[in-house]
Amino acid sequence: MSRLANQHGAINLGQGFPEGLEPPALIAAAKRALSETGQQYPSMMGTPALRQAVSDHDRRFYGLAIDPDNEVMVTSGGTEALADCLFGLIEPGDEVVLIEPLYDAYLPIVRRAGGVARLVRLEPPDWKLPRQALEAAFSAKTKLMILNNPMNPTGKMFPADDLAFIASLLARFDAYCVCDEVYEHLIYDGRPHIPLATLPGMRERCLRIGSAGKTFSLTGWKVGYLTACPALLQPVAKAHQYITFTTPPNLQQAVAEGLASDDIYYRSLAGGLQARRDKLAAGLADIGFTVLPCSGSYFLTADFRPLGFVGDDTDFCKHITVEAGVTAVPVSIFYEAGDIRHYARFCFAKKDEALDEALSRLKRHFAQHRR
Repeated sequence: MSRLANQHGAINLGQGFPEGLEPPALIAAAKRALSETGQQYPSMMGTPALRQAVSDHDRRFYGLAIDPDNEVMVTSGGTEALADCLFGLIEPGDEVVLIEPLYDAYLPIVRRAGGVARLVRLEPPDWKLPRQALEAAFSAKTKLMILNNPMNPTGKMFPADDLAFIASLLARFDAYCVCDEVYEHLIYDGRPHIPLATLPGMRERCLRIGSAGKTFSLTGWKVGYLTACPALLQPVAKAHQYITFTTPPNLQQAVAEGLASDDIYYRSLAGGLQARRDKLAAGLADIGFTVLPCSGSYFLTADFRPLGFVGDDTDFCKHITVEAGVTAVPVSIFYEAGDIRHYARFCFAKKDEALDEALSRLKRHFAQHRR
């Protein structure tokens, strides 16, 4: 969809990269650190400064006591952390519980690692967790599950009672959880983020992934971090050693400084994105879309059936890219069966002028289409 957007000069609300949110202080810190830090391999596990910063961050926001020397690992992005976890922990034939719709990297990595995916579906418009189906997906062969919270593409945040239910299944079946929490600070309407690792008995079962790309809107830096108890982190670190080994030290230093940002930064990040969410949601609703709620992440899901479009979500997203000059992503691609066919995902982490122009183009197009 991004290639199609480029071909047609469309405003790209499909791909999840933010615009206009990059903190100047972090960019300046990276420039400064380029001359002040060494240019050779840093520690495979990450620079001491960043590992300490991750530990301090998790204590500050969630009350988690993380040993920076033995329970933190820095990776080249959140997806690398995910790959390290899956390649490091899955043995051929192990079963992995996944919740659809899902981030597109999950299934390929699980299968390349030899895992067997057990899929549990959330469906629009309410994205309710089907507890009976989730319980049925667990078995004696379950090695781990992946929990994306806040969730891409739905914008869902799992409430405390859902998290408690998930924790009970992990304990009963002696399984682990890879907690993809890269959107932990992109949460709206005053909701708190509850890491699964903070629940009783979960500290030793969870591997928690964070991302500087999401927290600081610097997706091109590809700096991620992983926290887990030593027994889980050690096999994951062995996979990391042979995937990227390490991450640029000047970027690690800048992220370490960023994680220590005061509360104003974190509040303004969420507040600014919430305003953009509300702008896009109101504009899409005014055009005629049915817009689903979004509690976190960069993304809004919208049902385009009220517009009278004839075709599925792939047809719709191609149509608005070519004919209206606005790009979205079909939600069906986030399901293995590809059978949820009338929703599109829009990214609202864009500049106000881009959102305004996108809405103007869509409104003009569908007004003409209805005549």
